[in-house]
Amino acid sequence: SGQCPVCNRQLEDSNLTEEEYNNLRERIIKDVIHGTDTFRKTSPQEFEAFQKFVESRLPFDIVIDGLNVSHINLRKMQCENLFNAVNYLAKKNTRLLVLGRKHMLINSSNWKKEIMEEMQNKADFFFAENISEDDAFLLYATLRSGKHCKFVTRDFLRDHKACLSDSLTRHLFRKWQRGHQIAFFPSAEGKHIHFLPALRYDCVVQTTGDTWHIPYKDTFEEKYSYRVPRKWLCIQQK
Repeated sequence: SGQCPVCNRQLEDSNLTEEEYNNLRERIIKDVIHGTDTFRKTSPQEFEAFQKFVESRLPFDIVIDGLNVSHINLRKMQCENLFNAVNYLAKKNTRLLVLGRKHMLINSSNWKKEIMEEMQNKADFFFAENISEDDAFLLYATLRSGKHCKFVTRDFLRDHKACLSDSLTRHLFRKWQRGHQIAFFPSAEGKHIHFLPALRYDCVVQTTGDTWHIPYKDTFEEKYSYRVPRKWLCIQQK
């Protein structure tokens, strides 16, 4: 519910206002996608083709960094890791977009043609050139789909935050990221992928009057540094 059971105060949620969201979307498209080195890692023609692809299929519910997910468990084939993720995320009739690379379409020890074909029945796929960086694709598709859309990657996206030209937009980007990034990690025995839903409440130190709410991690969780804290400490001034 977002209400602290100790002091009964409400935590601030991670949603942006409509105005904040629209401003962030415009600035990311201007500063990050068009204003940086995106086109050193993809061609303008490829990105234009991707934009047309996205616009013709909007909106998506979840955008997946396919290559990132495929490396989650090195003991399994990459296509098997991705298949397990797509299978799990497609269960709730969610509209999925998977960002892939063209080498995934070539039958190999890691990428089996029949598994790839089965996945494409459950999700939309866009296959970029093998040298392309897909972060810009991920951000564009997620932000164009609307405020409800989440994304799946273990990437921190720090480089993209750094490209934003003012501190307010960087703050909005981090807040949006915390509320929309679905984290994932392999199970202890390596058979499954665990997904952690995006946070509904903003995972930063929050102050209300004489009360502080501080998110924290147990030390044994530090292995997965990309996972944001899920526990809260409530401190009240006496």
